[in-house]
Amino acid sequence: MRYFEDMQIGQRRELGSFTFTAEDIKRYAAQFDPQRFHLSEEEGRKSLFGGLAASGWHVGSVCMKLLVADGQRQAAAAIARGEKPAVWGPSPGFRDLRWLKPVLAGDTISYASEVETLSASGSRPEWGIVQARATGTNQRGELVFSFVASAFVPRRHPAG
Repeated sequence: MRYFEDMQIGQRRELGSFTFTAEDIKRYAAQFDPQRFHLSEEEGRKSLFGGLAASGWHVGSVCMKLLVADGQRQAAAAIARGEKPAVWGPSPGFRDLRWLKPVLAGDTISYASEVETLSASGSRPEWGIVQARATGTNQRGELVFSFVASAFVPRRHPAG
């Protein structure tokens, strides 16, 4: 993971991609979002989605999985270079969650994250706060998912 000082506005990370199969969509929906258009191809075709659609929460959960995996890769790379990896703090939340287009069975979504703002914490000089927009784009280049996340990021050289 990166330290606050290592980040720049506009810095983009490609997080990876995921193909949503009918089986994955139904399994997730059965446990967490059991709406008809997530559970049945026929019901999905009859819906506004026009096909078996992944739950938006499923699309978001995959994004989180890939964000964590990317952080783990960054930490491993830092350790391999003989550096101490940054250990990020919790997230104070997210905003502007958008499910822009349906994710249908067979769609492959590529995820990315781009830094939008960086600010020093006023009450905790050892931390900075990053806001980054996470996005998901389907195989046709269409933006299907977006949100802005905030996270506490340790500072390498705390002010104060």
